[in-house]
Amino acid sequence: MAESNTNRHAYEAIWPGLGAGVPKPLMPYSPAIRAGGWVFIAGTIASDFKTGLAPEVKEAIAANPFLAEELELQGRYVLRNLFNTMKASNVDPNKDMVRIWQWMVSDRPTPQDFERGDHWTGVEMENYLRARREFFGDRVVPSSSLGVRELLCRGTKVEVDMICIDDGGQNVEIGAPAGVPMPQGEHLPGVRRGDWIFLSAESPIDWTDGGELRPSHLGEPSRIAKQAWTDPNYWWGSSVEKQTDYVLEKLSKTAAAGGSSLENAVKAEVYIGHPRDFAAMDRAWKRWFPKNPPARVVIPYMGMGARGSRVEIALTLLANGAKTTRRTIETADAPKPLGHEPQAIHAGDFLFFSTQMAFDSAGALAPGSVRNPEFPWYNQPAQAQMRYMMKNVAAICAAAGTTVDNITRRVCFHSDFQWFAESIAEWAAWFPNDKPASTTIRLGGPLVVPGADTLLDLIAYVPPR
Repeated sequence: MAESNTNRHAYEAIWPGLGAGVPKPLMPYSPAIRAGGWVFIAGTIASDFKTGLAPEVKEAIAANPFLAEELELQGRYVLRNLFNTMKASNVDPNKDMVRIWQWMVSDRPTPQDFERGDHWTGVEMENYLRARREFFGDRVVPSSSLGVRELLCRGTKVEVDMICIDDGGQNVEIGAPAGVPMPQGEHLPGVRRGDWIFLSAESPIDWTDGGELRPSHLGEPSRIAKQAWTDPNYWWGSSVEKQTDYVLEKLSKTAAAGGSSLENAVKAEVYIGHPRDFAAMDRAWKRWFPKNPPARVVIPYMGMGARGSRVEIALTLLANGAKTTRRTIETADAPKPLGHEPQAIHAGDFLFFSTQMAFDSAGALAPGSVRNPEFPWYNQPAQAQMRYMMKNVAAICAAAGTTVDNITRRVCFHSDFQWFAESIAEWAAWFPNDKPASTTIRLGGPLVVPGADTLLDLIAYVPPR
C-alpha cells in the first residue's frame, strides 16, 4: 500500500503497486492523484500492460466463449483494480466515491447512425453491472455511461475512472425528485458531499411507459424516446435544442432536491452525437445559463443508452449557501471559448476547464495545426496541437493562481489513435515529476473544430494562498 501524505490537501501521486494487485501502466500517468482532499483515480482497462488483454479474461474466453460474458469478465478485472487503488489511496470504496465514468466500446453508432441521429450503443449493460455489484453494490454514486469507439489496448471493452473525496465526511444521497423518474443503470441521481453536489449524466428520456420501466440496455425506448424516434415533429423545431431543454429541466429539479440550483453549477459535461448538434445545444444553454455559465466540455460522437437520445449532460455544483466560493477565469492569453462558457471556473481548491482543443478565438483550427498539403511528410500535427493547447492551459492556470503541474485529472479524446503517440509525448514533457491521472479515448469521428485531432477535459488543483 502506498503511504499517504498526512496533509490531505497536498498534491500527491499514489502508486498502489503490484503488491496491491494493480499493474503498472505503460502510459505516462499516475494511477491516482490526491489533492485538495479529493482523490482522482485514472481510467482503468482490463490489461496487465504486458501481454495485452488480461490473461484471466483471455483464458476464460479461450476455455469456452459461450460460457463467458466478456464484458462482465473485463468489468470485474477493471473494478477490482479500481477497488484496490482506492484502498491504497486510503479512501473507502463504499463511502468516499462521489463520481464514476464508464466508457463502453461499441461498433455502434456507426457513422451512418450518427448522421441520422441514432446514437444508441446497443451495449448490454447488465453484463457489466453484474460485476459492478460485486464491488459497489446496486446503488452507485452519480454516473456516466457512454459509448466510444476504441481504447488503448486491443480487445478491451470498458474503461472506468472516478473521483473520491477524503474529508472525513459522508455522502448524502439525492433521490429523484417529483417529475424526474429514477435513471437506469443502478446509480443515484446525485450526491452531496459538504459544499459539493455531483449529478449523474441525464438524458431526455423519462424511462417510463405507462408507469413501467424500460431497461435501456435492452434498447427499448421509453415513451418520450419512442415518440421522438417515430415522430419527427414531436420535438418541434430543433430536436437537439428541445432535448437539451428537457435534460436541463430535469437537472434543475434534481439540483433543487439536493439544495442547489443551476446558478451554482461549476462544471458541465455535455455529450452529443454529431458535431453539428453543438449549435442547437448551445442555444438552449444560453437560456438556462444567461449569466455566469459553468465551465463546459462538449464531446461529440458519444454513444448513448437509449434510442432517440441526442444529448446527455452531467453537472458538478456548489450547494446553496456554500462557504466554498466560485469565480470565473478569463485571460486574454488564451483563446475565447467555442460557445457560451468561460475558459474555466475556479471553485474551492480546484480549477475546472472548459473544452481544450487547438482552436483560435474565432473557433477555427489554430495556425500550424495541420500539415501543409504541399509538404505532406513534414510536421507533427498532434504534437503541435498538444503544445498549443498546453500553452493555453498554462495561461489559464496562471490566471487562476496555479500551474500546469497541478493538473489532477485529464480525459483525452482523439478523433483517431494515429495521433496518440506524438500527442502523449508532448503532454508528458509538461510534467517532469508526477503525471496527472489520465483516461484516453478514441471517438467515432471528427471533433467540433474541423481538423482538430485531440480534445482535453481537465481539472487542476489550486493550492490555498
